[in-house]
Amino acid sequence: MRRSRALGRIVFLGPGLIYLIVLLLVPLALLLSFTVFRRGRFGGIVYELTGENFTRLIDPLYLDVLLDSLKIATITTVIALLVGYPTAYLIAQLPRKWKTIALVAIVLPFWTNFLVRIYAWIVLLSGPGLVNSTLMKLGLIDKPLELLYNQGTIVTGLIYSYLPLMVLPLYAAIEKLDPQLREASANLGARPARTFLSVTLPLTLPGVITGSLFVFVPSFGNFVVPELLGGGRSIMVGNLIRDQFLTARDWPFGAALSLALIAVLIVLLLLQAWSARRA
Repeated sequence: MRRSRALGRIVFLGPGLIYLIVLLLVPLALLLSFTVFRRGRFGGIVYELTGENFTRLIDPLYLDVLLDSLKIATITTVIALLVGYPTAYLIAQLPRKWKTIALVAIVLPFWTNFLVRIYAWIVLLSGPGLVNSTLMKLGLIDKPLELLYNQGTIVTGLIYSYLPLMVLPLYAAIEKLDPQLREASANLGARPARTFLSVTLPLTLPGVITGSLFVFVPSFGNFVVPELLGGGRSIMVGNLIRDQFLTARDWPFGAALSLALIAVLIVLLLLQAWSARRA
């Protein structure tokens, strides 16, 4: 009996464990091993132990890139929350039929290739693009605005890309909220703002935390949006890691940067779990 149970567990857990070991643990182990070796003169790896790759992480040049990435990801998350919370709240108040339509509209962009959607923004915001041409026809501007290749455009692209990841957890949290609690708050004389701050927001805080994490994590490590919409002028940590592996061919330092990024994300996940338990 015990053998059959153990065999059943192996059958059901085996594929998942193999997947984790081959595609997660082995690559992480390789990255960790690369960090303690030196870069070759013409790229590659020289198997000589060194701690230089970790000391380079605190170089002001790379710290500025990290801080810029944190700033852009934080701004993206805050704006996505400010836009996503009212959106999710309104969807939760709709009739069931319209809820389904609204949720499909929210996830509809994910049915299109990510690069296609980013290139669409380039077409919209370029000099002869739709936005500038419309403003010029309306007489609001005399010459095209430089809407591309700045941090504001990067934030816009990241918000557009990851806003559904904010709306869906918020909708799930708001949908489960008992409306009688808000009615009781109103009956006790609380104004709508007080009801929101005292009842709605605290009870939907797990959705806020989850949605913020879902937006912050991919925004922090994204390198496609800064490259295309930022024109390479604003380097984020994802671009820096990619360049170390593909351009500079400094695999040991690229591995150290990757592990530093993973460490930051693990800390965020632990904070999210702690905050969710507190909430």
